[in-house]
Amino acid sequence: MDNNLNITYITIDAYVELDKYRFVYFVIMFTAYILIICCNSTIVCLIVIHKNLHEPMYIFIAALFLNSVLFSTANYLKILIDVLSEKQIISYSACLFQFYVCYSLGASEFLLLAAMAYDRYVSICKPLQYPTIMTKRNISILLVVAWILPAGQLAVPVGLSADVELCEFSFKGTICNSAVLKLQCDKSGMLNIYNLIIFINLVILPVFFVLFTYIRIFIITYRSGREVRRKAAQTCLPHLLVLINFSCFGSFDVLLVQMETDFPKIVRLIVSLQIILYHPLFNPIIYGLKMREIYKHLRKLFCPGKIV
Repeated sequence: MDNNLNITYITIDAYVELDKYRFVYFVIMFTAYILIICCNSTIVCLIVIHKNLHEPMYIFIAALFLNSVLFSTANYLKILIDVLSEKQIISYSACLFQFYVCYSLGASEFLLLAAMAYDRYVSICKPLQYPTIMTKRNISILLVVAWILPAGQLAVPVGLSADVELCEFSFKGTICNSAVLKLQCDKSGMLNIYNLIIFINLVILPVFFVLFTYIRIFIITYRSGREVRRKAAQTCLPHLLVLINFSCFGSFDVLLVQMETDFPKIVRLIVSLQIILYHPLFNPIIYGLKMREIYKHLRKLFCPGKIV
């Protein structure tokens, strides 16, 4: 606690032998950040530039990649500053802000995947109604809801936590996740219930909606011809892979926070870096390889001499 400025600081105790491997940490994280920005931004630009990609499915993909860029920026800049600093500290208010931004964008990812599942359901199961349902207005509403709803719901616990007293001032993660709430002296029962409701609204329900939607798609396409099944698998499989990947890494983060087991620091460091390192790089690879139209434009961009 800084009494002169009345600012509460939290020590980030996550890195292993930082003095010895400071340069290694920085090179790895900086390289990963640049790769994430370049890979995600390239596909977003391709979708914006090429008119044949101005379809709802690709618009949602662009939104997903933009979400990854924002999520990575919110995390990597602080990590890069930490590994270059003599003291790894963050003010409590800044930690809450990072928690708010990261969890809002993380929840937006689930809602965007739910919107993409709905788009695929209408396209495959109700093709004649697709132009009237997936209009520009409805797409805009889905995008706004995907970003505004998590931000609005998460503003409540963050606002209520802003002035609480802390009993612990050491944080074991690399970024401010829900573990920051465990530093508080008084754990509000009502706040825990509200957080559970948020988790159900922003994670559980979207995941169940995606699974239900794809089950419906697979049932309907199973009764159709082989060509219909092939096209459905081609567009739906990348979404499912991204959902499974993000859900798994998100589960690791939640379990690591909730379990009281004193894991070795190196284990905590590796697990805490998974979601911010692999997932933002996984999305462009999956969509770039599995989505035919995006793959064609990527080949034209990087291999202009080859016939696509």
